[in-house]
Parts: sequence; structure tokens; C-alpha cells
Amino acid sequence: MGKAGAARKLASAAAYGGGGVSALGMALYGVLRLEAEVARKTIGRLDHDPPDSTGWYGRGRPGPAIKVALLGDSSAAGYGVDRVEETPGALLASGIAEQADRRVYLRAFAVVGAMSSDLDAQIGRALPTEPDVAVILIGANDVTHTVLPSASVRHLSEGVRRLQEAGVAVLVGTCPDLGTIKPIAPPLKQLARSWSRRLAAAQTIAVVEQGGRTVSLGSILGPEFAAAPAMLFGPDRFHPSAEGYRSLVAVLLPSTLAALGLVPDDEDEPEAFRGEGLRSVADAAIEAVNTPGTEVGGTEVAGSRRGVRGLWVELRHRRRHPGTEGEAPEAADVPETAPG
Repeated sequence: MGKAGAARKLASAAAYGGGGVSALGMALYGVLRLEAEVARKTIGRLDHDPPDSTGWYGRGRPGPAIKVALLGDSSAAGYGVDRVEETPGALLASGIAEQADRRVYLRAFAVVGAMSSDLDAQIGRALPTEPDVAVILIGANDVTHTVLPSASVRHLSEGVRRLQEAGVAVLVGTCPDLGTIKPIAPPLKQLARSWSRRLAAAQTIAVVEQGGRTVSLGSILGPEFAAAPAMLFGPDRFHPSAEGYRSLVAVLLPSTLAALGLVPDDEDEPEAFRGEGLRSVADAAIEAVNTPGTEVGGTEVAGSRRGVRGLWVELRHRRRHPGTEGEAPEAADVPETAPG
């Protein structure tokens, strides 16, 4: 079975309650579980939580305000940085405010250590704020805690469906390639790479099937992390540094704007010379895993969402917006009606 077929099978197993593993897979699962315990002890835990990025951004900009819910794990929360301006939430909200020239209210629901099974509770807290878009980063802890991929994908799929039914646009940053993490030693490194990339492909299929869109984080956001680990990883060598989170948001921001319908007119259509265009969802999922920063979202061909090979999607490599500086938020509760 090819990689696309394997990803499609995993996503299908999650949807229909399957997802058993072979004898070989179970043996690898056991090795991964033991090695993951060692890696978690090596990585350790900092003695403080990340700053809360909840609040208003875009001081002095007009309304109506854009409301953003940030969900997921430590990579969404900004674990390892000391200043709120350095967190992904602050960087993302500041970037949206600058690019859209609108006020932004961001509410951070991400929890350090969260797994896909924790999304339901986070979504329950997020929905009353009536966000315009939910940005989700989840999956790495599922791998290091050896959660079966089919279970991880099922929780994510259900969460995206719940948000979509509430009228919330959804962007998911798929599971990064944990084979790049320094404290993770062989054989876990190779297993973690295979496990996380397989999970990311299945996440892509499941999210797009539910009407959301994804952007791949790949090898911890690309080759720049391998080239400059001292700059882009934090003190624990597992979570990104402040500069690393800036690279993370550079990937997330263009796709978040797209989810909000705020892309420039000259970026509205796919550009073939950038490798963009129509794909089947399974083929796009594998291509996205191999190319960090790749966005995948559903589309129609001749009025149909599906072709003979499954769901039609657009694969995009959106232009990044470098140079956005994070600002400290204005602390305030979100009003019942966003200001106009």
C-alpha cells in the first residue's frame, strides 16, 4: 500500500472506529512507549507556564473585530518563552491585525501537555466566545504518549466538525516531524518520525473531510530548524525558542487569513509555478507532509466536492508575511457584540 493509501486508511479507521495495529506495529508501539518515557524525562519541564496571550490586539485599528480562538498544546501556548509578545498567540493576533487592518480579539485555550483527546473540553470553552476562526496545534503529545493515531485523528475530526457546525472557520497546524528533536534518541527518533508524519497525513485528510483546512508544520517548520537548532529551539531542545515561534507564526498567518477570507486578490487563485493546484485529498496529504508550510483545503470541480479518487482539494504554498512584531495585548473580556 502506498503512503497516500495508508493515510486514507488511517483516516477512515478513525472515522469508523477501527484502527487496530498489526503484530509488527504492536511491537514497534511497545518500543516507542518505553523510549518515549525516557525522552520525556530527558526533556523535563520548565518551572513556569507560558504567558497568557488572551486579549485585544491592533490598538487604534477599526472594527468589526476579528475573534480568534487558539487551541491545542504547548506549541500553541508558547511554552518556553518569558514575554507575552513572544508567544504564538500574540504574534498571530498582531499579524492578523496588521494584515487585515482590523482589531483582533484572541482567546488562548491551549494547555501545556494537551493531547487530541483534550480538544473537546477546549472547544467547549471556546464556543461561547463565538470565534470567527479557530487555530489548532495538536498531535505531538499524542506521539510521545503513544496514543494510537486512529484515536488521535478521531478526536480531532470530531472537534473540527463541532466547530464547523457552529459556523467557525478552522485551521489545523498538523503534527510536526518529531524525528528532528534532539533529546529523542534512536530507535525512538526513527519511530517518532514515521509515527508523526503518518499522523499528520491522516490529520490532513480528516480535517479537510470535515470542512476545515490544514497547514503542514513538517520538520518542525522546515529545514531552517535543522540548520539553526540553537536559535530556533528553546532551552529544553524540544519546544521552539522565541525565534522558533516567530517561524511557526510565519507559516500559520497566511493560512489563517485565508480561512477568514482575507487573502489579497492576487493570491485568490492557485499558481501552477508555485506547485499549487488541484489534488485528491490523499495525494495532497502526503505532499504536504513532505513540504512544510503547505496548505490543504477543500474545493469543487464542476460543482462536485469529490472525484473518482475522493475529495478534491486545493494545495497552496501561500506567501509569508515576514517582519510582524508581536505586541502585548490589552487585557479585556470579549464583549457580547464586537465593536464596529
